[in-house]
Amino acid sequence: MAQTTAAMQLPASAEPHRRLPFYLEVCVRLAKEKPMGLFSAIVVLVLFAMAVAAPLIAPFGPNELGVGTRLTGPSWGHIMGTDNLGRDVFSRVVYGARVSMTIGVAAVVVPTIIGLGIGVLSGYFGGLTDMIAQRFVDAFIAFPALVFLLAVAAVFRGHQVPGLPATGLLSTTNVVLMVSVGLLLGIGTSRIIRSATIQVKDSTYMEAARSLGCGHGRMIFVYVVPNVMAPTITLATLGLGVAILIEASLSFLGLGVPPDTPTWGGMLSREARSWMTQAPWMAIFPGGALSLAVFAFNMLGDALRDLLDPRLRNS
Repeated sequence: MAQTTAAMQLPASAEPHRRLPFYLEVCVRLAKEKPMGLFSAIVVLVLFAMAVAAPLIAPFGPNELGVGTRLTGPSWGHIMGTDNLGRDVFSRVVYGARVSMTIGVAAVVVPTIIGLGIGVLSGYFGGLTDMIAQRFVDAFIAFPALVFLLAVAAVFRGHQVPGLPATGLLSTTNVVLMVSVGLLLGIGTSRIIRSATIQVKDSTYMEAARSLGCGHGRMIFVYVVPNVMAPTITLATLGLGVAILIEASLSFLGLGVPPDTPTWGGMLSREARSWMTQAPWMAIFPGGALSLAVFAFNMLGDALRDLLDPRLRNS
């Protein structure tokens, strides 16, 4: 009887394999197959943690004057030196992550949603829908980007939107800046997503799904959107650096984030531009933080594209 029971037991190799949840599987594959993607993910998490816990990390306030001697180089007391007003550069870089990362990420999420919606609907339905959507995109692209941003900033400058605080990350200025940059980037990138949608629409598996009676909703969300996520993720990661640079340009012109709010772009446009020959660390450290953030998002986006794209998932 014992021998019969032992013979009926399945070997360990024949036991059913339990698959991890999809997001955990992506994380495991990211750690095993994409070392640069894993490093970039760690950098992104550190930057977000630095932005959230800025009061705990920064030894001084971002606008606290006279914490050290003016234009002092990096030392044990001020690891990134001080600026022309005696403020601690490290504290300003840490606090600058809050606004720069918030505006950058929000200005990437908004255009991703806009570009994905316009591009997928335009490419999938075609015909009159495609013509109307693309003429709207043409008209928007033809409008100068800088003039559009300056006009929006001029209209909302000095105005308070009901329900939004006067200061902070969700102030009127920041929200208007996020939405404006999002519209600027999202509508322009919808053409690339439209081209990818047209390629997916003409594929064989789409014809098979259509012959089985799948509705438009299932065709779009199950078959089209997952197969156009690769260019969407790439555009989103590339748009992060553009969004932060646009914020720096508006801050330089005095129409972006207020000067008393430290941002990486604002630090490069104001203090560092005037004193970088005498105190190069005032430009090196904010510029290094900006470059590291853009590099990390780009590398993470490339890794996620390889892992999430159905055409590359099993390669």
